[in-house]
Amino acid sequence: MQSMDTLFSARAKEGLSKESPTPLYFQLYDLLKGMILNGTLPFGERMPTEEQLSETFKVSRITAKRAMDELAAESLVERRRGKGTHIIYQYTPKPVKAPLMGMLQEIESMARNSHAIILSCEMLQPPQDVRDELELAPGETALHLVRVRERDGIKFGYYTSWTAGVKMPRRKSVFENKPRLTYFRENGLEVTHVTQILSAVAADDALAKALEVPLGSPLLSLIRRSYHKKGKKEQLRDYMHVLYNPEHFQYKMDLEID
Repeated sequence: MQSMDTLFSARAKEGLSKESPTPLYFQLYDLLKGMILNGTLPFGERMPTEEQLSETFKVSRITAKRAMDELAAESLVERRRGKGTHIIYQYTPKPVKAPLMGMLQEIESMARNSHAIILSCEMLQPPQDVRDELELAPGETALHLVRVRERDGIKFGYYTSWTAGVKMPRRKSVFENKPRLTYFRENGLEVTHVTQILSAVAADDALAKALEVPLGSPLLSLIRRSYHKKGKKEQLRDYMHVLYNPEHFQYKMDLEID
């Protein structure tokens, strides 16, 4: 069993509220359940005892017991007399999958309903990490595009992308209103697979100026990798990093079970 001091943060220990309309046992149950589901309390691990929970969270033994009973009722833990309570839920990270067609339509729709300010549009050699992912030989170039996207005069996103397998457009202004995905298709590059990573960063000086936000403002960071399937092989053809101002942009996913 893990140490109570390293298992629960000071905020978590003080987080149960008697003033809340939610019963104390349910608040404790909800906290423990979340830690089991996300793997903080792993499969096979022995749970803290009712006495330890009572002392740590300053609740009665009855409250601690009821919280543990609720976990057992959901088959998250198993209680055995004389052996304690053990976690029987096995955490397995599962990637979120969504229909690609719907996502691509949403991306193109956003592009058509906003305006892009083109800061840079050139054929350049990508950094080593991006070059390796795009499988480019030394000296090979990719289309490097840097944009700020705005709607109704409000700048909401800073886009940096590297795209292999497409030519430099005759006019860089083509990307001011035309979605990149449309340009890709016109150049024979059809996206067949997309992966995305979401995180958060603080705006540095350049980003703060580009998005007109204070230095250090929190930004939503999205890295999107778009793949094209040629024969049986899938190749990364587009690497894009977007930084959104969360005050003017929300990333919403609406998923359904097949």
